[in-house]
Amino acid sequence: MITIVDYGVGNLFSLGCSLKKVGAPCRISPDPELIASSEGLILPGVGAFGDAADKLRDTGLGESVREYAASGRPLLGICLGMQLLFEDSWEFGHHTGLGLIPGSVRSLAERTQGLKIPHMGWNRLDITRGGGILGSLRGENYMYFVHSFYADCPDEYVTSYTEYGFPVTASVQKDNVYGCQFHPEKSSESGLRILAEFCDIVRKGEL
Repeated sequence: MITIVDYGVGNLFSLGCSLKKVGAPCRISPDPELIASSEGLILPGVGAFGDAADKLRDTGLGESVREYAASGRPLLGICLGMQLLFEDSWEFGHHTGLGLIPGSVRSLAERTQGLKIPHMGWNRLDITRGGGILGSLRGENYMYFVHSFYADCPDEYVTSYTEYGFPVTASVQKDNVYGCQFHPEKSSESGLRILAEFCDIVRKGEL
């Protein structure tokens, strides 16, 4: 069973509907025991990094997610959920993340030279490392982005970029921990393929 972590931040309904569309049973829960017993875990998120990090800390769910990741089972962070996987963020101050992937979250406005912020809409993925959650993608694929901050991390963890004034980290992987800056649940057939691929990884117990 895949669990979507409910910590009060995220578009949980549409994500749950998309997982059901690809044939994956899932549950939405804030229960640490259900999180611990899951075969796959998804950390969603929209809004500000600091508020979300505070909620994870105050509820104890941050530690539950860290323990789950340490077990080696598949974890997927989406949008703000991906950003929370990193060490820290400089969004309206300095905030500590989950520290599951090396890197920092920084402002797009510092590097986009006058482009509209937030970055909102469809952008093409430039895949740098296939496999993982990107394993079934072929040809050109466009994903739906809504964000004002981006993950600045070592290239070895980046699996795809998108171009928005500079190469913006679009997806990442470190061992069993995956992340995508875009919203696969809002990205039509290509997004559903990514969710289906994650579910297949969960089912097979492969990374």
